[in-house]
Amino acid sequence: MDRSQLPLNALRAFEASARHLNFTKAAIELCVSQGAVSQQVAGLEARLGAPLFRRLPRGLMLTDEGRALLPVMGDALDRIGATLDRIEGGRPREILNLGVVGTFAAGWLLDRLADFERACPHVDLRIMTNNNRVDLAGEGLDLAIRFGDGAWHGTHADPILRAPLAPLCTPEVAARLPDPAALARETLLRSYRADEWPRWFAAAGFLCPPLRGPLFDSSILMVQAALRGLGVALAPPALFHADLYAGRLVQPFATAVDLGGYWLTRVMSRADSPAMADFRTWLIAAAGGGQAHGNPEYSPFTLSLLKGFLLSCREEGRMGL
Repeated sequence: MDRSQLPLNALRAFEASARHLNFTKAAIELCVSQGAVSQQVAGLEARLGAPLFRRLPRGLMLTDEGRALLPVMGDALDRIGATLDRIEGGRPREILNLGVVGTFAAGWLLDRLADFERACPHVDLRIMTNNNRVDLAGEGLDLAIRFGDGAWHGTHADPILRAPLAPLCTPEVAARLPDPAALARETLLRSYRADEWPRWFAAAGFLCPPLRGPLFDSSILMVQAALRGLGVALAPPALFHADLYAGRLVQPFATAVDLGGYWLTRVMSRADSPAMADFRTWLIAAAGGGQAHGNPEYSPFTLSLLKGFLLSCREEGRMGL
């Protein structure tokens, strides 16, 4: 059928009726009468020379012809609507495909998405999470936020957030930990990076005990295990503020080890699009120029332990306070 001859109103009436399988509900959606919808559909059927619905006492049933037409109409209308959304307001919206390691997405980015929408309303952000294994070109990503040292072959990397690792556990588990040596009696939850616990114990000045127990490819899942009392996780406190400040999770020791940070990356050979440049500018500013954002040196639990220790010393006269 020639494009100029397409019966657009009748096709809209058909698509709404096919989704609802009811002329009355389609009429309510389209803000017309039930009779108008029925008439439009009947006219379309007459023009095609094929029935699109079987009329039943309690609604409609699609014929084979109707089932063939519905997905085509639905896709066309969705694409038209998406395009209109992108150009609404006078400036076209640009799609930005962003890969994000899940820990950063849940622990930092989600809380700030509303700020990004206000700052860059012209960017249509599409987020794909991963476990830090990402192929920018192969997955069709414009940018990716990943954890590491910033050295990836053929990749330009901007520092976003430092994320030192520290032990995290429930208050009940922390009560059994007078010093780092006591961790040898606990299950130490591990990531696929085998050097993390040994390097933390070295920074704390203790020998690392034999490592046993579950191994996780996601810090989010590992911390969820710790929240259920299954062991002690080694994870970045900066990305688990909500659980720390609610008291569900505690950091029993102030020692943290810096094994990397979060970086915004793109393929070196690709120039920035306007959306890529705007997202980078916003992200670096929101993260404080690549430094840890809002990450206190001591957790509330650690501060409470210090306060209790000082009070006990004062009561026993051991300190001239």
